[in-house]
Amino acid sequence: MAYTTAALCKVYMGITTSTDDTLIGTLIVRAQAMVDKYTHRTFEASTNTTNYFNSRLDVYGRTLYFSDGLEAATITTITNGDASVIVVNTDCTTLPANGTPIYGLQMLASSSYIWQMTNAGDNERAISVLAKWAYSLTAPDDIVAATIRLVAFLYRQRESNADLDRAVSVGDGMVLLPGRLPADIAAILEPYRRNSR
Repeated sequence: MAYTTAALCKVYMGITTSTDDTLIGTLIVRAQAMVDKYTHRTFEASTNTTNYFNSRLDVYGRTLYFSDGLEAATITTITNGDASVIVVNTDCTTLPANGTPIYGLQMLASSSYIWQMTNAGDNERAISVLAKWAYSLTAPDDIVAATIRLVAFLYRQRESNADLDRAVSVGDGMVLLPGRLPADIAAILEPYRRNSR
């Protein structure tokens, strides 16, 4: 899924023809990748995928922390190392309990389960979580707005005579570096930015 559509971008840019629809579609993909790279996040997911966790290194007490900066929008299935299925709100709760992105799972004090290694005695890849791994199911409105604005910025760059994607040498030997993310877009994205790992 994309954070925005060509139709929304065209309305924002005042474009009424379909001449550049393919280009705008390409720019949406690039802008979304730039947003993800800048923030070190993915903002929406439409399909479930499985990630595996270490029952020793990713667990602290009763809490399983998602490694490698993973965060989930929804959890579908949790399979413990001993092959038992852990049920959210019956056996464990999400962290945070009432929101996204989900960054971990905590066994309830009333649960009879603990995070376990596999029956073969392996900690690695012992716990599997089937989830939609993203910040949310759909991109937040301000991320959509930043993506649209970034598509418009990239679209306008094609009309410039300058090579804005690489350093350019000018006559007196000075080197002009490529432009940064526009300040207004960076300001929208900054609250979502997390440290890279």
